[in-house]
Amino acid sequence: MSSAATLPSSYSSLPFKDIKISHVPADSPTPTKVLIFAFNRPDQYNAATENLLTELETAYHMIDQDDRVRAVVLTGNGKAFCAGADLQVGFSDLIAHKETQESRDKYRDQGGRVALAMTNCSKPTIVALNGPAAGFGFTITFPAAIRVAWSDAKVALPFARRGITFESCSAFFLPRLLGLAKAMHIATTGATYMVSDPLVRPLFSKLLPTPQATVEYAVGLATDIAENTSPTSTKLMRDMLLYSPDTPEETHKLESQVFLCVVGSKDNVEGVKSFMGKRKPEFSGSFDREAVPFWPWWKPRGNGEPSVKL
Repeated sequence: MSSAATLPSSYSSLPFKDIKISHVPADSPTPTKVLIFAFNRPDQYNAATENLLTELETAYHMIDQDDRVRAVVLTGNGKAFCAGADLQVGFSDLIAHKETQESRDKYRDQGGRVALAMTNCSKPTIVALNGPAAGFGFTITFPAAIRVAWSDAKVALPFARRGITFESCSAFFLPRLLGLAKAMHIATTGATYMVSDPLVRPLFSKLLPTPQATVEYAVGLATDIAENTSPTSTKLMRDMLLYSPDTPEETHKLESQVFLCVVGSKDNVEGVKSFMGKRKPEFSGSFDREAVPFWPWWKPRGNGEPSVKL
């Protein structure tokens, strides 16, 4: 775990090349409760490279340890959100991973590492889809807590049309977000859809009239979350939805145990006091791991998939 001493005095001044991090407001000299992560290769429609993915994963690991940050808005600079993998670069660097069985077993796709970093981060992500998104540009929105989009934006999973398959943990998230039938349709066709299309519309909490309005709405939503919700509560509820047991009875047990643990916690006491006192809450800025001593309640299986074990 990183110590506070290793955290930056300013995220906006970090020497990232392919993503840009902004404070909210942008002129704040120190980190703010809400940060904007923006893909920053506008001339290439923010197509993803190895460096872009490394920078994004690094940024998520960093803010996970930073009590000053409460929420993230993920968007793209320029006219696109993210066009997916940069096909000018291609996938040639991955061929070396196929040479031995050992290297194949160790390989994990980089988009998936970013998706897991977003999922495991105690700070929720609100996606502001300000333009077209394809491939990784679409799949990386799935682990976010909330997605809003410009009403004229288009999305696509063109894997079937490129001779490749799911990445970024999308085979896990997509059917859970949309249902198996819609996920099968989208994956099998590889087609492009307007965000208003019934096949993908349920992914987005709100459609906005312009790209700028989309980002502004997402920032407002992130600010509300940052100022009025408990990081511990939001993290635990996201985890309960993602790592839920298989039956109502087992889920009842999990919910009961987690609920009992957080009753009387610092954030619970503050949440009640602020409500009764008609004032804004002053929640702690970190996920209180001690509040629920059996967190995480899931254990990785041998094949890397999560298994719920209370």
